[in-house]
Amino acid sequence: MTLAQLQYLVALDTHRHFGDAAAACDVTQPTLSGQLQRLEEELGVELIDRSHQPVVPTAAGEPIVEEARAVLAARDRLATTATEVKDRVTGTLRLGMLPTLSPYLLPLLLPALDTAFPEVSLVLREWPTTEILDALRTDALDAALIATNQAGPDLHDRVLFTEPFVGYVAPSHRLANRDALAPTALSIEDLWLLSEGHCFRDQVLQVCGRAPSAPQAAAQFESGSLETLVRLVRNSGGMTLLPRLATHQMPEAERSTFVVPFADPAPTRNVRLVTRRRHKQRLVDAVVSTLYDALPDTVTRR
Repeated sequence: MTLAQLQYLVALDTHRHFGDAAAACDVTQPTLSGQLQRLEEELGVELIDRSHQPVVPTAAGEPIVEEARAVLAARDRLATTATEVKDRVTGTLRLGMLPTLSPYLLPLLLPALDTAFPEVSLVLREWPTTEILDALRTDALDAALIATNQAGPDLHDRVLFTEPFVGYVAPSHRLANRDALAPTALSIEDLWLLSEGHCFRDQVLQVCGRAPSAPQAAAQFESGSLETLVRLVRNSGGMTLLPRLATHQMPEAERSTFVVPFADPAPTRNVRLVTRRRHKQRLVDAVVSTLYDALPDTVTRR
């Protein structure tokens, strides 16, 4: 049974003439007649009383004609729905983010996404880079934001924006009163660090001229959270480095007291969008465009 056969049946009921029905369906009369015979054979029911002029549905054929009309109407609704959906962005995107990104990006992204694309839902996962990449490769995530170029040839990645680093320096620290920092002025011995396994820790060590794999002096404390490091500086002194977005929601008094920029060229990190394959592309594009619009001018869009 095909939709074309149902269309021929409904057309014949409408026009009550094989030639007129065939012309309305833009097929030859033998084609229409042959297809209706095949439909009758498949259903095991005579649908058309061919002895009557004009032709009419048989008693058994009348309810089948009505069902055929309902099926064709449903087909038309499907086509209409498809047209409407093409103009809407809807669905769920499973998005991974680094712990050094999500606390600062999500307050910017989520309200803007809800306004711009209310039918888009995000399922968010906050994981380190290696776990994010593994999740992409096993289709546990649709897309992710990372801050290194570790994606590999089996994944698609592109830079979304570049974010400068800043110093977060206690007023009692030796670098507190500077207008700008230079990497050569930093000392790893008085710098609060993230714990091993965080890519931002490795990037900070590189700013300080230390390879991530090189032996390190004993650190005062290592944390898995940038917010913990910020509290340590505020309450215990010392300094740490932060991505610029981490300062975006700080009160102005806190920024003016603790945040010290780097002299140009400032150290930066590239935030990349990573996907495994080009599926849910409309959803990905919607999230990326919303994020672009929500980003502050303190980062550089790519």
